[in-house]
Amino acid sequence: MNKLEQLRTMTTVVADTGDLDAITRLKPTDATTNPSLLLKAAALPQFADQVEALKTSADDMADKVDRFAVSVGAQINQVIPGVISTEVDARLSFDTHATIAKAEKLIGLYADAGIGAERVLIKVAATWEGIRAAEVLEQRGIHCNATLIFSFEQACACADAGVFLISPFVGRITDWYTANTDLAIEAPSDDPGVQSVMRIYNHFKTHDYQTVVMGASFRNTGQVEALAGCDRLTISPDLLQQLEADTGALPQCLLDNGDRSPRPAPLGQSEFLFANNQDPMVAEKLSDGIRRFVADQQQLEALLGA
Repeated sequence: MNKLEQLRTMTTVVADTGDLDAITRLKPTDATTNPSLLLKAAALPQFADQVEALKTSADDMADKVDRFAVSVGAQINQVIPGVISTEVDARLSFDTHATIAKAEKLIGLYADAGIGAERVLIKVAATWEGIRAAEVLEQRGIHCNATLIFSFEQACACADAGVFLISPFVGRITDWYTANTDLAIEAPSDDPGVQSVMRIYNHFKTHDYQTVVMGASFRNTGQVEALAGCDRLTISPDLLQQLEADTGALPQCLLDNGDRSPRPAPLGQSEFLFANNQDPMVAEKLSDGIRRFVADQQQLEALLGA
């Protein structure tokens, strides 16, 4: 077996793309999108008709973007056996009530397309407000994918809230340490992004949290391979193809050994905010991630309004 086939035996493989052709060929179980990936998808031939139709529609801009996101997600959903992740507007990252309303609207649009809530994950930024929104949505039967996770405290707060799935960002953590420190990464095990996911995974298993850990934002296949065995990994088509072309052995690096310990007390808001503020990597990357998604959302709006 090639490394992609080996990875499938121990981890649920997720495609991090809106490219329908790539998803069809690579056959992931699930797929994830975000504003950046939707902007790229809007330039692809398979979505040209939807883009042109939305440009001339009388819908307001928010409706246009939501309909495009669901249109892309619905088409992807038809060629995967699992779930599609669709992201709430990042400008709502600090508004719990607006995030809940947007999530319910997206689920309604999916229902109109014949896709039930069980086939969709709503992505929300793992701010305190976003996590509170996800907590309510989970209670209402809408599963969430908490994204832009850079800290252990973000992950723990999501588990405390019963969020279905979290996406710790491996590559962006690595990017920060590479740019801002003298850290030498000689092996994937030295990579702070990889170490972050390992710590979260082991904590969740030891304390019997049901929240799914899905490593995201990979820069190379070494990072992916170092997390083989994680619950899920969302991987770009380029890296999936590299894994598919590699016939070397792929050992399992993460494994639930069955040991269990009592859960710690849930994090409070002030503890959560203070911990994230004190880590410059977390503070910078979370803010930067939200800004980047907002910028791409605005570009998508400009395209659909042209």
